[in-house]
Amino acid sequence: MIKMNKKTISIILLILFLITTMLTLVNVFLDDSNTQENQTGTLTLDNKTIRYEKVGKCLEVIDGNTIQVYGVGRVQLIQVDTPDTEPEFSQAKNFVSDRCLGKTVYLDIDDKNPTDKYGRTLAIIYTKDSDINKELIDNNLAKISYFTPSEFKKGEI
Repeated sequence: MIKMNKKTISIILLILFLITTMLTLVNVFLDDSNTQENQTGTLTLDNKTIRYEKVGKCLEVIDGNTIQVYGVGRVQLIQVDTPDTEPEFSQAKNFVSDRCLGKTVYLDIDDKNPTDKYGRTLAIIYTKDSDINKELIDNNLAKISYFTPSEFKKGEI
């Protein structure tokens, strides 16, 4: 029989805990391409009914107009262009982080052009109480950027 002291047992338990935690995190962050059926629905913002096609938790904010959504993958906020230089880059990214990171987001995906050339989903992003795309424009953190083809009319955010 092998004799182990308290320190050895503690180290073994700590290693097992860390391995379990890492496997859980890897599962959450890497397994975000699973799509779920029947995610469509409606949301009411400012007395306006919004239809969305996908819903998921925002896992990461890449920049001011790109987020990572569980169950969807990378999402490009359509019709907005945020700055690539500091300090405006960080201001836009922080703005989106404050409103989306760790929260449920609702995606109105562009029906005519659902993904860009990088495979990102193109969508207007909503939370329970805000239109993120519109708020970026309204707070002068982004300018309107229009892509064709698109279900959304120019400046329609």
